[in-house]
Amino acid sequence: MSADIAKLKHIIDSFDNIVFFGGAGVSTESGIPDFRSADGLYSKSYTYPPEMILSYSFFISNTEEFFRFYREKMLYSNAKPNNAHIALVRLEKRGTLKAVITQNVDGLHKMAGSENVLELHGSAHRNLCMECNDCYLMEVILESKNVPHCKCGGIIKPDVVLFEEGLDPHVISKATRAIHEAEVLIVGGTSLNVYPAAGIIDYYRGSNLVLINKSETPYDRYANLIIRESIGQTLNGAIKGEET
Repeated sequence: MSADIAKLKHIIDSFDNIVFFGGAGVSTESGIPDFRSADGLYSKSYTYPPEMILSYSFFISNTEEFFRFYREKMLYSNAKPNNAHIALVRLEKRGTLKAVITQNVDGLHKMAGSENVLELHGSAHRNLCMECNDCYLMEVILESKNVPHCKCGGIIKPDVVLFEEGLDPHVISKATRAIHEAEVLIVGGTSLNVYPAAGIIDYYRGSNLVLINKSETPYDRYANLIIRESIGQTLNGAIKGEET
């Protein structure tokens, strides 16, 4: 165990109110690419910039092209939870992890078994008819051709927050409250450059801010501990020993 992981283990073992805030880097070890790294989604060349394709206005005006990109680049139906997800389940079962706040839409935290998960950007596993609000699973999107339609005829839209759309105020309220009350805030796998989601870190009032990220973030200067190692290896090393 490295010195940094040992420090994290000591912090985790010393407090009873811990919150985890994670981004795309949490899921890279499950085979899902992130967005802003050198090999991330945004570094690739497409007909349209990904930020444009994943906007609400593009969804409305170029719906077929949106779904072509979305199916190919955003849906990973075979992805499984990795060591990071599983370690957080262990910590939740201890009773000390109060919330998992995620920017990811892959649903892997819930698949792993975490119960108190706040999905800031929604979930690719939920898809809602824009007319009647009926809910469909991811498989309906994957198996459909071109634009998926509800049995009522309405377009089925992924229940994910696109650019130009606002975050769910109820989810934001729960997330900010959890962070505000946390004794320990562990932030992992995120550049903390995506707002307004990243801005909720500002609600933290504790003195144990831990950043686990392979690159620098705007919040590094506020952190008590910065770890540049694999997030799965780090969390597994610091939260091991409990049977799930």
